[in-house]
Amino acid sequence: MQDFIIPFIAVGLAELGDKTQLAVICLASKTKKYLPLLAGVILAFIITDGLAILLGNYITNIVPIYYIKIISGIIFIIFGITNLVNNKEDESKCDLKKPFLTGFAIILISEMGDKTQIASGLFATKYDTLMVFLGVISVLIILSIIAVYLGKFIVQKINRRVISYIAGILFILIGIFCFF
Repeated sequence: MQDFIIPFIAVGLAELGDKTQLAVICLASKTKKYLPLLAGVILAFIITDGLAILLGNYITNIVPIYYIKIISGIIFIIFGITNLVNNKEDESKCDLKKPFLTGFAIILISEMGDKTQIASGLFATKYDTLMVFLGVISVLIILSIIAVYLGKFIVQKINRRVISYIAGILFILIGIFCFF
C-alpha cells in the first residue's frame, strides 16, 4: 500500500500551488466547458507522468530540462499575452475556444521536466510501477477537479475582464519563472 500512498501524498503536496494547478485554475476561468478542459488536463497528466513512471528518469535525459523550460515559458507568455490582448468588453463570451486541446497542450508542456513528473519517475524506480502510477494519477485528478471548480467559482464571483487580466499576467509570470 505504501507504493500507492507515498507517491500520492508526496506528489499531491508538491503539486499544491504548482504552475500546472495555477494554469488549470486560469483556464477554468476562461471557459464554461469544464468537462472537456478537465479531460484534456487529465490526459496530459496521464501521458507526461505515465511516461515518466514507465521510463523512470530517462525522459529528462532525452530532452534537456533547459529546453523544456524555455518552450514551456514561451507558451505560457504567449497564452498570457493572448489573454491580455483578447480581453473584450463582452463578458458573456468565453475566450477559450477549445478547452480540451488548450488544457491538454498547456499541461503537457508545462508538466514536462516538472518536479512532480521527475518525482513520479523516481518513485517508479523504488516502488511498484502500477501502484505509483495509480497514486500519482489519482492525486493529480483530484487536484485538477478542485482547480477546475475553483476557477468556476472565481469566475462567478469576480468580473470576467478582471479575471482575464489577472490570468494573463499570471501566465506571463509563470512563463518568465519557467526560464529560471
